[in-house]
Amino acid sequence: MLMRKDPLPPLEWIRAFEAAARLGSFTAAADEAGLTQAAVSQRIGQLERRLGVALFHRQARAIRLTVEGEAWLPHVRVALDGLRASTEAVFGTGHRRLTISASQSVIELWVLPRLERLATLTQAEISVQTLVVGAHDAPEDDVIRIRYGTGDWPHAHRARLYDEEMIPVAAPALAAREGAWTTLPRIACSGPRPGWNAWAATFGIPTTPVPRLRFDTHLSALGAAKAGLGVFLASRPLCTAALEEGTLARLGTEALPHHESYWMLAGPKALSRRQWQAMSALIATG
Repeated sequence: MLMRKDPLPPLEWIRAFEAAARLGSFTAAADEAGLTQAAVSQRIGQLERRLGVALFHRQARAIRLTVEGEAWLPHVRVALDGLRASTEAVFGTGHRRLTISASQSVIELWVLPRLERLATLTQAEISVQTLVVGAHDAPEDDVIRIRYGTGDWPHAHRARLYDEEMIPVAAPALAAREGAWTTLPRIACSGPRPGWNAWAATFGIPTTPVPRLRFDTHLSALGAAKAGLGVFLASRPLCTAALEEGTLARLGTEALPHHESYWMLAGPKALSRRQWQAMSALIATG
């Protein structure tokens, strides 16, 4: 069906379409925009009537794009990104307050050393929220989130913090003991990173001694290692500072790479493009 030669549809109709297509739901698009579901549905209906085509297939509990909707969506996103970027460039707009959500481990070991510089570069007040242990949700809202995984989130902005690899570390006094380090007590940490069984399978060391200390955060396990309580299989990027200052010592030269890592995720409501570029350049090295 041919499109009628009417003026460009109102921007709020187009934004409603893009949000619903990105989030897969009229309700989610309404929540993001601070509107009712009925208002979003009405705007998209008006847009479809203006264009003369259906953009979504409506089902009982879901929506999906039509062929015309799929064809138009990339152009809409490019146009909205261009409008946002030009507004920032011409008027210097940016968010005055940025909120970062991350685990206590990555906050203390990765974010805090960069926080003062980050506030200067983004010209914003920084609010840091501690992620509850075990929570992995990452909604695309007005919060910048740091999450561990493979990077397959739908966010407009994504940056890998670093390349993950695991190395055995211990307090210098414990590391200096005679004999093979593989006989020393071991510390374990729950979570998605590979542990001692993966290390043993890769490098052919015994699976014993079995760890008698287990922590639910990387930060706590590192603290136990610094206290001389055992050998911890640590994330090399997160323990670099401790190695450099001498509170931990690396045991051997082997390292175990891992395909997952921390990722910084954000949507356009969380920060401006300029602020994202500054943040990702400073925080993400992977």
